[in-house]
Amino acid sequence: MIRIDNHSRTPIFEQIKEQILNKITLGELKPGDKLPPIRQLASDLNLNVNTIKRAFNELEQANVIYSVQGSGVFISEKAIANKIILENAQQEFTASVLSAKAKGLSLNEAIDLVNKIYGKGESFD
Repeated sequence: MIRIDNHSRTPIFEQIKEQILNKITLGELKPGDKLPPIRQLASDLNLNVNTIKRAFNELEQANVIYSVQGSGVFISEKAIANKIILENAQQEFTASVLSAKAKGLSLNEAIDLVNKIYGKGESFD
């Protein structure tokens, strides 16, 4: 589920948060989905429990996840509309558009593609 890059300059708890946010953005994790228990995740990733707790606490403070005593940690119903996730999606979209622009995709082609993706144009063939 989550992969840690020990050579990254990004702190491990941030890597965990980012990967959970990315999985929500991509639809791999949906509202109501249960996350692995903190102790299990720490064991699976060979990390300190406090590292996982810090990532989960920050996600919970941002209303991305919520805890139910005795049941576990779940993706919030509000996660998709969460500011952090929307900012993440905007950053990914911007990077994709800049890459497409650098590769020669015109503005009109980009607009047509976005319309197709949102179902407002011709279908993909």
